[in-house]
Amino acid sequence: MRADRQSSPGPATSTRAAPANKAEALVDWADGRLGLYGLSKSNLRKIFPDHWSFMLGEVCLYTFIIIILTGVWLTLFFIPSMGEVTYEGSYVPLQGIQMSEAFASTVRISFDIRGGLLIRQIHHWAAIVFVAAMFVHMMRVFFTGAFRKPREINWLFGAGLLILGMFDGFMGYSLPDDLLSGTGIRFMEGAILAVPLVGTYLMFFLFGGQFPGTAIVPRLFTVHVLLIPGIMLGLLVAHLILVFYHKHTQFAGAGRTNDNVVGMPLMPVYMAKAGGFFFLVFGMVAAMSAVATVNPIWLYGPYRPDQVSTDAQPDWYMGFSEGLIRIMPGWEIGLWGHTLNLGVFVPLMVFPLVLVAIWAYPFLEAWITGDRGEHHIADRPRNAPVRTAFGAAWISLYLILLAAGGNDLLATHFHLSINAITNAARIGFFVGPVIVFVITKRWCLGLQRRDREKVLHGRESGVIKRLPHGEFVEVHAALPPERLYTLTAHEQPQPFELPAEVDENGVARRAGLLARTRAKLARGFYGEGGQITKPTAEEHQEISSGHGHH
Repeated sequence: MRADRQSSPGPATSTRAAPANKAEALVDWADGRLGLYGLSKSNLRKIFPDHWSFMLGEVCLYTFIIIILTGVWLTLFFIPSMGEVTYEGSYVPLQGIQMSEAFASTVRISFDIRGGLLIRQIHHWAAIVFVAAMFVHMMRVFFTGAFRKPREINWLFGAGLLILGMFDGFMGYSLPDDLLSGTGIRFMEGAILAVPLVGTYLMFFLFGGQFPGTAIVPRLFTVHVLLIPGIMLGLLVAHLILVFYHKHTQFAGAGRTNDNVVGMPLMPVYMAKAGGFFFLVFGMVAAMSAVATVNPIWLYGPYRPDQVSTDAQPDWYMGFSEGLIRIMPGWEIGLWGHTLNLGVFVPLMVFPLVLVAIWAYPFLEAWITGDRGEHHIADRPRNAPVRTAFGAAWISLYLILLAAGGNDLLATHFHLSINAITNAARIGFFVGPVIVFVITKRWCLGLQRRDREKVLHGRESGVIKRLPHGEFVEVHAALPPERLYTLTAHEQPQPFELPAEVDENGVARRAGLLARTRAKLARGFYGEGGQITKPTAEEHQEISSGHGHH
């Protein structure tokens, strides 16, 4: 009989096989100090819903990365100075012209540095696509109701990223100090001067003296490459953390509820697709940059305050601000010896309201419905007619203002009267969104009625059948269960009802103004005419059993 000996305590040994190579050994070393394996196991297999519309957010992320990469490269050669020099570079038409160092360095990047023009174009095109992708991504979130609890904060993060991206883009294309960008800065100066009482002081503080001064380009450069990108990077990280925590919303379907997630794991499926998509986006932006020139500053020349470029138009995302200015009559009023320029001040006040209108809507909807539950199932836009109509009306307003901002180009290209275009835009500003709202709402209600008919009567099969008494009818095929679930899975909130005018003790009570307003809005959103009642299981059973129907 062998006696067991108790071994003395010693260093713990791992049962894991020896590392296969130095890279694996390095990872093992890091895991022993940071716990990487446990962290990876709990997060890299995280399940995410998958839908093509989620790629819109990925386009935003990838173009932002492209902007950062190309922007770092450009800062190595760009000189953010308004000091005057005489151009002696390789672009012959500008030789001997007085210009700022900012403009001269931009021309040098474009013509004298290998690949410089392509990098400039990629940077600019990526900025345009970045803002466009954010715009479309936010509209996808809006129309599907993906902004509801628990994602309200992320909605605000996205809104902040969009507005910062718009202003950073404006500052970016103002840096070359060419005639086009200088006209845009002049536009900004006029808007600041229109602010009552403090406008002049703000303008002197921003420009460091009389316009254009010598400080605006260095100041814009600092804000453009440091301040705003730093804030955006922080918002982007916070946005991605919340996306990772809450995951994407998933569209209604068999087996999908508010309490589960149906999709692919983050590793390796989701990350592999994301990596490939990044290179696809980069390639598309590079292809656009190679074949379509944007902001050819050498054609405009350096900025001079006494000249204005004939096609002075901002990038598309700031075009609606230009449209607000152009449709506003040039009204002025004099007060106490001072002139208030309403033609600029009123559009300056309306500018943020256009953006706030769409950003504040989710909170208005939550207040009207009184909904406090979590929502992880995305809505079909047709099932929220008022929300969809409001979003479509807002887009129509944006497009009307965008067209108004280019009224001169529309007039010259289509041989129209610029006054007629401006007056049409003024009328459209008030009438267009209303018309679009009504049409979109009725369209959504019509689609809801069609879905109801499909659920109750099935889809049209195209097969004609003659009944014994001679009537011809079309045979309707029953929908599969998963399709029935998709068409009936949406929620239908009921309108908020005011409390009884008399309480249980017979004492009259009067509802407050907010309560009455909420009740009226709720009836408009979810009352009769606001949604089509979805069929119940009993109605479907009665129809499918054939009682009184073909």
